[in-house]
Amino acid sequence: MNIESLLTTKVIEAVTECYGAEAGNLHVQLQPTRKEFAGDLTVVVFPFTRFSKKSPEETGKEIGNYLKQHIAEIKDYNVVKGFLNIEISATYWLEVLNEIALDPKYGYAHEKSGHTYMIEYSSPNTNKPLHLGHIRNNLLGWSVSEIQKANGHQVIMVNLVNDRGIHICKSMIAWKKFANGATPESTGMKGDHFVGDYYVRFDQEYKKEVKQLMEEKGMEEEEAKKQAPILLEAQEMLRKWEAGDEETVALWRTMNDWVLKGFDETYKLMGIHFDKVYFESQTYKKGRDIVLKGLADGVLYRKESGSVWADLTGDGLDHKLLLRDDGTSVYMTQDIGTAYERFNEFDMDEMIYVVGNEQNYHFQVLSLVCEKLGFPWAKKIKHLSYGMVELPEGKMKSREGTVVDADDLMQSMIDTAREVSRELGKLEGYTEEEAEDNYRKVALGALKYFILKVDPKKTMLFNPKESIDFNGNTGPFIQYTYARIQSVLRKASEEPVAADLHISLSDKEQYIIKLLAKLPEVVREAGATYSPALLANYSYDLAKEFNQFYHDFSILKEEDKAVRNFRLLLAKECGEAIKNAMGMLGIEIPDRM
Repeated sequence: MNIESLLTTKVIEAVTECYGAEAGNLHVQLQPTRKEFAGDLTVVVFPFTRFSKKSPEETGKEIGNYLKQHIAEIKDYNVVKGFLNIEISATYWLEVLNEIALDPKYGYAHEKSGHTYMIEYSSPNTNKPLHLGHIRNNLLGWSVSEIQKANGHQVIMVNLVNDRGIHICKSMIAWKKFANGATPESTGMKGDHFVGDYYVRFDQEYKKEVKQLMEEKGMEEEEAKKQAPILLEAQEMLRKWEAGDEETVALWRTMNDWVLKGFDETYKLMGIHFDKVYFESQTYKKGRDIVLKGLADGVLYRKESGSVWADLTGDGLDHKLLLRDDGTSVYMTQDIGTAYERFNEFDMDEMIYVVGNEQNYHFQVLSLVCEKLGFPWAKKIKHLSYGMVELPEGKMKSREGTVVDADDLMQSMIDTAREVSRELGKLEGYTEEEAEDNYRKVALGALKYFILKVDPKKTMLFNPKESIDFNGNTGPFIQYTYARIQSVLRKASEEPVAADLHISLSDKEQYIIKLLAKLPEVVREAGATYSPALLANYSYDLAKEFNQFYHDFSILKEEDKAVRNFRLLLAKECGEAIKNAMGMLGIEIPDRM
């Protein structure tokens, strides 16, 4: 039984024994003791005064006295108003450290929960390369998956590639009109970048045609936007694609392959992968069939124009389009089909979509429509909604080319890491290959930590200059702390063993052990709230505390062998906790920096 559980049990026992109360269902409030008071854990006394009929201070003293007599791990106590502050003995904390040292995967659950998650993330469109927004999505999806695994859950990590629709046809039309047969191979460009350029080119030509229709034909802007010839061509191409036109499908396959090869390179550098990849082009037909069945069953309705809709007004929403007038599918249609296939294939407790908060309404509707269609798994759909990534100058727009490209960003981070490392001369003796691997780990550690330390729900401002700052609350600072610990352990003449329970501890040493002891709780909370930020900031707090300890206390030069051994063990376990916590964020930790 851990100290919190033991205290809770004994407090209830104390109230029963001291005041003759029936306190079996009593809720005991425990919290960390505030830094300005002596103690480790604080019991809120106020609820017990109804049994004691005494002041909070007097009640606290009586309960504190009982606890000290019945719990060997309590060193002392003090009462401040209605708060009973409990000081835990150094022996207890040393035992905790020794237990942590025996756990080879500290922070990870050792038993399977029996709970299965499917987590969808990335979900790119095959008309453009991945950008900064995708980086946040991918890093969140990956780290949330790893944290759920650390909690003992089974996790199926999936990607849904949006490889059909009008936006894909826009790139295809622009390539047909302006490429003159150029390919990624002939231009030396990465495939996703190559295709993305034609998506931008489409938008440029579209705006020209809209302006021309307004000036030469006298059209209103809204009408001109609908009648622009290049847009009409893209719409006709979509109809041909859905009808299976051989030439259109062949071009689509070719351009899709270009993009997917580019994505794979980006994912590899980012350090992520998927257990299964779904393609919208393979699931939208199932969605359409389900919608048509819902129409036949009277769950959905058709307008005179031919489009199919869901009436959600009785649920406080509006009417939702599911099939267009011409019978072509919308995003909602394919999401219904994909969800159906997934739940048929896997026995899942939750299907989590990692998608920005701009799609909150979409996933609310998805769950509701699936429920109306009679699917029992509809309530298992969960949207992990996260805030957008914005630049100092505003929102990114792919069609206008005003995005921070994922490949360019990661490469610039690596270049910066290389430059800083060479200036500091920290990698002398490394081969060029070893040094490059180190630059990559540091650069991506900086990027991943910068993204993940922010609560997912918050919109974040990405400032490139801040992201590559290697000081303060950053990934490289935490990585450097781990590397420093490994340097100490390499220099030690012996491997640390279990700590002697009779040594005395400083407040700083005891605080670090308490911080170490919190890791499993932080992992559980990060899993329950889908917030990698909790683990990121825990890692920073632990690294910061260890560095202060390292500055104030001698480790290798400590003459008392028992104390030296304890401090080596403390350093080793800090390193392991940092490595495990950062690993759940997808951040690699180099042994040297």
